[in-house]
Amino acid sequence: MTTNTIKSRFAPSPSGFLHLGNARTALFSALLARPEPGVFLLRIEDTDQGRSKAEYTQAVEEDLRWLGLNWQEGPSVGGEHGPYLQSERDTIYRNYFDVLEQEGLAYLCFCSDRELDLTRKTQLAAGQPPRYPGTCARLSPDEVVARLQRGLQPTLRFRVPPRQVVEFDDLVRGPQKFNSGDIGDFIIRRADGSPAFFFSNAIDDALMGVTHVLRGEDHLTNTPRQILLLEALGLRVPSYGHISMILGADGAPLSKRHGSRSIRELRETGYLPGAINNYMARLGHHYENNAYMELDGLAAEFGVGHLGRAPAHYDTTHLLHWQREAIVHAHSDVLWQWMGAEVHALVPEEDAPAFVAAVRANVIFPEHALKWARILCTDPLELNDNDARQVISEAGSAFFEHALAGLERHHADFKELVNHIKQETGAKGKALFHPLRAALTGELDGPEMTNVMPLLPLERARARLQACLEMADCK
Repeated sequence: MTTNTIKSRFAPSPSGFLHLGNARTALFSALLARPEPGVFLLRIEDTDQGRSKAEYTQAVEEDLRWLGLNWQEGPSVGGEHGPYLQSERDTIYRNYFDVLEQEGLAYLCFCSDRELDLTRKTQLAAGQPPRYPGTCARLSPDEVVARLQRGLQPTLRFRVPPRQVVEFDDLVRGPQKFNSGDIGDFIIRRADGSPAFFFSNAIDDALMGVTHVLRGEDHLTNTPRQILLLEALGLRVPSYGHISMILGADGAPLSKRHGSRSIRELRETGYLPGAINNYMARLGHHYENNAYMELDGLAAEFGVGHLGRAPAHYDTTHLLHWQREAIVHAHSDVLWQWMGAEVHALVPEEDAPAFVAAVRANVIFPEHALKWARILCTDPLELNDNDARQVISEAGSAFFEHALAGLERHHADFKELVNHIKQETGAKGKALFHPLRAALTGELDGPEMTNVMPLLPLERARARLQACLEMADCK
């Protein structure tokens, strides 16, 4: 990898299915590194064994691949900086823990959760920012040994240098400055021996050669801690960018109560990956081009300078807009597979291209395609719409007599069929088109009838018009 190569990463914790916020982070990171010879790395941060599950690791990989966010380094792909599951990197972390302890840059802490909670409450009551007061930093070697002999399980804290200013230029938010005195010594190894997020996340970014880290703004205060760690160990500090949060309509952080769903749930509902990518790409990132774009197009116009600092707002209306655009731009074969097995069971395979072309503009989800498959390929036709019944009744029996005669001559040619009925009855406009559509499809709106007509076998179309003739006779 050359010195100018961008290497970004996505590092989820496998404690649940991938949700929209995390997926957006993955998308931005992938777009940043997509131009050659960039590298997009996937790392699984599964050090919290109580919450991490292998099924979620697998789900993350499946969801990213479905979105087209393929990684060039990481699980299932490999690379020179593996392993890429943090649960398999214990030896690496232990070595760095030892280095920090030996150099006096970290120390054992025996404070209980109860003691720490009490300290935090006291500091807050006094109007002070909550931070560790350094209680165990002053323990003598004998005091440490005595506590260990009592069976106490210590954490390991990083010794934050006093009176130091941590500065960095955030890719999104510009210059940032933190005083080390406001941070306090922080835990880098839990009492169970597992590394804390601050530690393993920073160490792995450096060792894996990550040059750019895009992550949520909730991690902004973590960054000075990680910079201090990396500088203490002489490791490379990546460029950090903290992207805005996604909020619901009420201004609260996005959650299920706002209608937000996991990527898996969106996929199962029938959203196309291109719809989700185009929507997410515009959540907190400005594009001059508002047209639907594939990933290469989104990447070509992506830039950290276009990432906004203000929160982004989740809007299902916009997501549905991009779903419609994705359907318009999807290849016919892709849409046919997307429509699903129930549609395939109803529509003859030789009619698949014509069916997709006919209904493409009138479907948003596979269930809508199934509705039209049932309308066009099953009998009897259900007239559930009272308006359709009324239109058929008002057209009268003579209308359908002429429609039947025209059908025998012009079966698949809807325009000629319409001209025949118009010449024979004088009907025009809605009085001409609505009864015919209602009779043949049971609906007053839908796909272009010129595309629908070839999908209706002569016998089926004849039976439907005959049924409407009898209905009109009985009014």
